[in-house]
Amino acid sequence: MKFTDQDIQQIEKKGLTLKKVKSQIELFKSGLPLINLQSAATTDNGIKKLSDAEKEHYISYFDSNRNQNSILKFVPASGAATRMFKTQFNFLEAYNPDEETINSFINRNKDSDLSVFLVGIEKLPFYKNVTDALETYFPEFESLSNDKQKYLFVKTMLDEDKLNYGFYPKGLLPFHKYKDHVATAFEEHLFEAALYASSNSEAALHFTISEKYKDIFDDEFSRIQKIVERKTKTKFHISFSFQKDSTDTVAVTPNNEPFRVDGHLVFRPSGHGALLENLNDFDADIVFIKNIDNVVVYKYEKELASYKKMLAGLLLEVQRQAFEYVKALKNNDISDKEIVEIAEFLVNQLNVKVSHEFEKYSRKYQVEYLIEKLDRPIRVCGMVKNEGEPGGGPFWVKEESGNVSLQIVESAQVDRKNKNQKDILKNSTHFNPVDLVCGVKNYEGKKFDLNNYVDTKTSFITMKTKVGKDLKALELPGLWNGSMASWNSIFVEVPLITFNPVKTVTDLLKATHQIK
Repeated sequence: MKFTDQDIQQIEKKGLTLKKVKSQIELFKSGLPLINLQSAATTDNGIKKLSDAEKEHYISYFDSNRNQNSILKFVPASGAATRMFKTQFNFLEAYNPDEETINSFINRNKDSDLSVFLVGIEKLPFYKNVTDALETYFPEFESLSNDKQKYLFVKTMLDEDKLNYGFYPKGLLPFHKYKDHVATAFEEHLFEAALYASSNSEAALHFTISEKYKDIFDDEFSRIQKIVERKTKTKFHISFSFQKDSTDTVAVTPNNEPFRVDGHLVFRPSGHGALLENLNDFDADIVFIKNIDNVVVYKYEKELASYKKMLAGLLLEVQRQAFEYVKALKNNDISDKEIVEIAEFLVNQLNVKVSHEFEKYSRKYQVEYLIEKLDRPIRVCGMVKNEGEPGGGPFWVKEESGNVSLQIVESAQVDRKNKNQKDILKNSTHFNPVDLVCGVKNYEGKKFDLNNYVDTKTSFITMKTKVGKDLKALELPGLWNGSMASWNSIFVEVPLITFNPVKTVTDLLKATHQIK
């Protein structure tokens, strides 16, 4: 496969190397292995179910230690709101108010989502914004039929020359309506960070965003900073980063040849796994990870914060013990009894499957083995009971080496043609709501290089189109999937109240997004 001087310049300009691009193309050719599920992780089989007393203990432990630790809240926030309004965009394209009623359109298309949207329209957080704009754009609005008014409401909400809500990132859309103001998801993240992701009355939040939105995020923070700091008595340090060009992956044709447009190679963003590079730039003691759209109105935030503190307290306590063990092992200040104790800690607290041959190892190799297993980043992940269709979530996975580990798996990684694998997927009881607390430093307080703990074979290959032609795209291992495959993992059951994503605009009508 030949690359021109122009190709090489293009590759190097992105911060990539020719070797890396060639290795990506080899992945397309060889294909990527599917995950080998051994069993679903369930309560008492990889997922802890904590008692009320244990919950209170970990909350107290976190509160007692939070001011001795640097804390970061890391929020993936690059998604645009376009998908939130998919139903409404389809409505604008397909509906003609002069030819049929909206009820007829809904019935003809079996569009229950549009029906819910229109029934709850006055409860939407941006209802007044839109109605105020309607008076400006359509002075005759009040004299129109009810159906035309609803049609123009949607048009005003989404048209590029009007409010253009589909352009905005989710984080900057009006999400919650209070008596005196409307709050964005960005603002809600600040309020809740003050409750659990702050130390010494300061809170650091990092948002990964698209570069084109940087100015409007800055404007939003300037608008709300003094208000939020006064109400929470917390000083906020906000930072932003963008998905790095060097994490883009080359696109190929269906025949695995480099895909080109006008003679130039085509590169594509490689999914949220690329954000590992952004996360790797930070060295806070505790890192909370949570998606931008998973927020609640203020009255639920204290309850939600209690579960975040519970997870963080568990992380700190387990991490403290792990650090003590690593120090003792490195100093060779350890008895045979303590060797067994540490192995049991790995099994019972960190879900590590210790080798069946462990007892036969020489003492020197036992010590090395335990250090290698203990001295890793740790993540504590909330898991919610699966009340809908089974999908991705927590599983015990058998690796090529024969080692079995606890992983977060997406359903797309599973061979559904294999009955055994399909049955395991079907027996899944929990899913991962992107609710993670991470320890990314070692026993000496030095940050781990997170790139060393990625399973590169858990990348995804997807089919896309560009300029009307099919192409194959490569996505890096997901941030909380294969990118953390070699971390030590603790999964804990948390209630559904912790999971409140806004995938469609009608999700904003749910109780956790309404003040009444």
